[in-house]
This record gives sequence, structure tokens and C-alpha cells, in this order.
Amino acid sequence: MEAIRKSANRGLLVANGWIQAVAIVVVFGFFVLGLLAYRTYKDEPPIPARTVGETGEVLFTHQDVVEGQGVFLRNGLMEYGSIFGHGAYLGPDFTADYLHRAALYVIDEYGGPSSDQAKARTITDFTSNRYDAETSTLTFSAAQAEAFRRLESHYHELFADPTSKFGLRPEAITDPLLTRQLTAFFCWTAAAFIAGFR
Repeated sequence: MEAIRKSANRGLLVANGWIQAVAIVVVFGFFVLGLLAYRTYKDEPPIPARTVGETGEVLFTHQDVVEGQGVFLRNGLMEYGSIFGHGAYLGPDFTADYLHRAALYVIDEYGGPSSDQAKARTITDFTSNRYDAETSTLTFSAAQAEAFRRLESHYHELFADPTSKFGLRPEAITDPLLTRQLTAFFCWTAAAFIAGFR
């Protein structure tokens, strides 16, 4: 009994300075995390109210992008691929995949990869910031708009495939509206990444 009382009266095995240092590190760490979270939401690229082609036809809306993100999350596609380079390494980065496929289509529209003028025009199309903050409208060139339409079909075929040859569950997403919204989400991530609109 006496031994128990003596051990209860003994001081801490760690000096008070160490406890204070740990407390400071924890507080500072949470401050930095909070600051990074604030900057992430403050500096996020805007989702345009509407994305249009050169002639003014609406390709997709803000709601399509938000719904497409929901389709991406609900179907667990972050376990299969990634967006903006964040996600699983098992499948494609859909931001880069969309950008690559769209650029290949656009360069073919302008004369093919052997044409320096087609290359320059494609680079200009994708790197130009065509987002109008006042009207919340993103405008694509005619070739980019057509690339979006074609990629809607590509992603529908990919996600609605009845086999698992692409690593997805068979018939992962079969509704054309959902694959259209998913394509809008991929397109927006590619446009925000390459053009850097704010």
C-alpha cells in the first residue's frame, strides 16, 4: 500500500517543457491545416454558370458539373482513377485523359499533328483563358465544342461497357445523362487546370 502511495506522488516521467512543446506543435499544426483549407476553398477555380461553343450553344451548365462530380463520387471512381492528379493510381487521371483526347481531336480538326499551325492553334485553344467572370460563361472554340460532344460518347461507352475489361465493374454507369454530366465534370477539370481561369 505504501509503495502505491509513493508511486502516485512521483512526478511525471516527461519534463513540463516537453509537454508545452508538444502542445505548441499541435496548435501550430492545426493552424496550418486550417489556413490551407481556407486557401483551398478561397482559391478554387470557379464553375461557370454555363459553358458554350463559339456560336453560343450551351454545352453544359454549372449544375451538370456539380452533378458529374456527384456521379464520380457515388460510383467510387476515385478508387479507379483520379481528378487533378488526386485519387487512385490504378486507372487514368480523368483530367489528363479528357485533355489528351480533346487535344488529339482538335489538332486533327486543324490539320493534323504534322502541321505546326495546327499544333499552335490547338495550344492556343486550350491555354487561352476564355472564362468571363462577369457573365460566368466559359466559351470553347468550335473544335473544342465538337471534342466535348465526341468525348460524351467515348465516356458513355467506357462506363456502360458490359464487361470489366477496363477494370470497372460491368455496366458501371449506363444512363447517358449521368455519363454526360460526368464528361462535363472531366471537361471542367481539364479547362480549369490548363487555362487556369479564376
